[in-house]
Amino acid sequence: MIDRLVAGRHQPDTTVLGPGDDAAVVAATDGRTVVSTDMLVAGRHFRLDWSSPHDVGRKAIAQNAADIEAMGARPTAFVVAFAAPADTPADQAVALADGMWAEAQAMGAGIVGGDLVQADTWVISVAALGELDGRPPVLRSGARPGAAVAVIGDLGRSAAGYALWRNGIDGFDGLRRDHLVPRPPYGQGRIAAAAGALAMTDVSDGLIADLGHLATASGVDIDVAGATLAADRDALRAAAAAVGADPGDWVAGGGEDHALVAVFDGPIPAGWREIGRVRAGSGRVLIDGAAPAGGGWQSFDAPH
Repeated sequence: MIDRLVAGRHQPDTTVLGPGDDAAVVAATDGRTVVSTDMLVAGRHFRLDWSSPHDVGRKAIAQNAADIEAMGARPTAFVVAFAAPADTPADQAVALADGMWAEAQAMGAGIVGGDLVQADTWVISVAALGELDGRPPVLRSGARPGAAVAVIGDLGRSAAGYALWRNGIDGFDGLRRDHLVPRPPYGQGRIAAAAGALAMTDVSDGLIADLGHLATASGVDIDVAGATLAADRDALRAAAAAVGADPGDWVAGGGEDHALVAVFDGPIPAGWREIGRVRAGSGRVLIDGAAPAGGGWQSFDAPH
């Protein structure tokens, strides 16, 4: 099975030694390595009656790559552990790996190793490695009053797609697809870092929740201008009407889009849009000066 999963894969130049030995060797020319890990569990983070194995593979890599991007780094390699029932068809495991490789190669990275084990349900654990290319990492703790808050990528689309799937509503194919396979803005973390971003994070728990992590780490308040999110709300309005939801809740609280949000005290890079300002404070996130209602995103519970 392992031979089938690794055969014919093309590793990037950063992979010195790929699968086949006791461990891989990945170049770290910067002298530092950015590392992150995340786990996906069937019924909690994905559903195989909604997602193909290929989709699940892409999602597993994308959400880990977004964490590397949020540090201002370049994803270089992934290590993957996959657990599944003994009767899982081999073709499903291959399709999962194909999805992982498709997503990794889209950003110029490789999958350098991993593990297979029997379990009662599908569990995918991914460790991601990244390179800073000589720049300092962009932390959550660098925001300061007076700086601008900007975002790049989708907001609320994954949450909208989930609501459509959960309610059995057909159509809205793009939104339904966006829930299954997120689209992080690859390369934009490095662009933000090069532009002097003071702080940055990806939107995995929801815009307000993730801005809250950043505000708390920096010891500041962040005030979002509601009008700057109007286009995001408008794009989701038809889907929201179909399920009886408020599109603003998806935009402010929906997670798993893996957009990037950063703080700049100078020019904002092309493609990013300003959505608010950093104020002196103690870790609050406001919309038009008032505390928003609702919380952050939670992965769905197992179906019942």
